[in-house]
Amino acid sequence: MNIYTKSGDKGKTSLVGGRRVEKCDAQVDVYGTIDELNSHIGLLAAFPCHSGKERDFLRQVQRQLFRLGGFYSFDFLSGKPFSLPFLEESDVKGLEDAIDGMEACMSPLKSFILPGGTQAAAQAHVARTVCRRCERKMVAFAGIPSCEATREAVARSYVNRLSDFLFVQARYINFKEKKEEVSY
Repeated sequence: MNIYTKSGDKGKTSLVGGRRVEKCDAQVDVYGTIDELNSHIGLLAAFPCHSGKERDFLRQVQRQLFRLGGFYSFDFLSGKPFSLPFLEESDVKGLEDAIDGMEACMSPLKSFILPGGTQAAAQAHVARTVCRRCERKMVAFAGIPSCEATREAVARSYVNRLSDFLFVQARYINFKEKKEEVSY
């Protein structure tokens, strides 16, 4: 199989289900931003400051983002039911548990902090901001049919919680590396 198909040379791409849309379509923008976020998390996972368990958790997040991207790349106008693997409430809970575990090790946040610290922490902040942009694009995209409202609600909760996780991850990395945070 060739990586290039030439089918996108004129500015269109296919949704899952076959319908062709412009590459600047709001739906493509959503799943493209999910892909960008996934890449930033891959870079974050590549830093050596993570234990094996922490890296495994980030890889799990990447897999969950693939499921989320699959949802947003689906052609909802096809009339076919969405049948790809999707996120569960337990995935949101997993992020909450990870946040709670990291926060239990650190002193509470008492002021706004500037993004930065170690390179890995700075990368977590970059991923967080991409995650927030992704969330805004998800909210702005109005193409999810009402029959998918439950999945859309889980998707929004997941991405919202993921941005919280990435913020705490940045703080936790700096904490582990004994790098002082810079207050605003």
